Amino acid sequence: MIINTTTATMLKQLILLSVLLCTTCHVTLAFTAGLLPNGDFELGPKASEMKGTVVIGRNAVPEWEISGFVEYIKSGQKQGDMLLVVPEGAFAVRLGNEASIKQRAKVVKGMYYTLTFSAARTCAQEERLNVSVAPDSGVLPIQTMYSSNGWDSYAWAYKAMSDVAEIVIHNPGVEEDAACGPLIDAIAMKALYPPRATNKNLLKNGDFEEGPYVFPNASWGVLIPPNIEDDHSPLPGWMVESLKAVKYIDAAHFTVPQGRRAVELVAGKESAIAQVVRTTPGRVYALTFAVGDASNACEGSMIVEAFAGRDTIKVPYESIGKGGFKRAILKFTAASTRTRIMFLSTFYTMKVDASLCGPVIDDIKVLSVRNPRLV
Repeated sequence: MIINTTTATMLKQLILLSVLLCTTCHVTLAFTAGLLPNGDFELGPKASEMKGTVVIGRNAVPEWEISGFVEYIKSGQKQGDMLLVVPEGAFAVRLGNEASIKQRAKVVKGMYYTLTFSAARTCAQEERLNVSVAPDSGVLPIQTMYSSNGWDSYAWAYKAMSDVAEIVIHNPGVEEDAACGPLIDAIAMKALYPPRATNKNLLKNGDFEEGPYVFPNASWGVLIPPNIEDDHSPLPGWMVESLKAVKYIDAAHFTVPQGRRAVELVAGKESAIAQVVRTTPGRVYALTFAVGDASNACEGSMIVEAFAGRDTIKVPYESIGKGGFKRAILKFTAASTRTRIMFLSTFYTMKVDASLCGPVIDDIKVLSVRNPRLV
């Protein structure tokens, strides 16, 4: 059965409506989108279940099961001369040596989901997190800070292999100081509805509207990790084929060329995004896209490099950091039945606060050209 874009949208709306109406149902509905229960950790352990800041007992943090050296941290708390940063709200957890937090969620078997969570570094040398929903797992390095506020939000995707997902975030590090480890806060989940290619665009999700959950009050975007760290992309249709992440941004906090979502290439040539499209050898196609800035004080001379198989184009953009965009087109002749489309930023760009930033890409389309002379 072929499901077109309109039908898929209607099905998605019906699912969401059923969730809203079923307030008195006696069944557990599959998770759709939002914070996990006590995902912001504002509900904390009882005083009797803590020794200082260390949590005692596997089920002391409501809705979560913990193991290892886990601390319950209040915003403004200090460790020596270091101020511990809580990304959202008043409380977070810190995962020390071999520590983990776990929660089970009702899901739909066979569907794809993406987790979004915020993490802040503290005092470990090489902080990283192992995120897993069996049989999928990935290790996300959080050593590189992409923002200047002390934390970043990350996305990680998985395919549900049963109707219950056991979500585990684990710190595999072992430090001399057992307390050294990342702070975790605001854990959310979202079901993904992968869009299809249409006769209006051979690319899937070329407008980036389908992607990970974005926290309503988060003004720093969500990092999409490289595909070497995540077997299933949180950005349906696209692969992050690079060493560094790309940033998923929303229109509520940034300027995006079209719609509600876009991608910011934040790490130069180490921040590349790609997709393979079906093409007919010998046929001429046009790759069109928008290049701009996110209105986030990212200033300077930028260049986006776009590739379509063996063809390439460099699109310069002079940013004053206040928003704006330009459109570009790359005409190419397909050499095979599969053509790889890729984008990257030529230069590293930083804001005055030394946080990484870069050009924004959006509204990407690939279409067959009936009369190449008119392009």
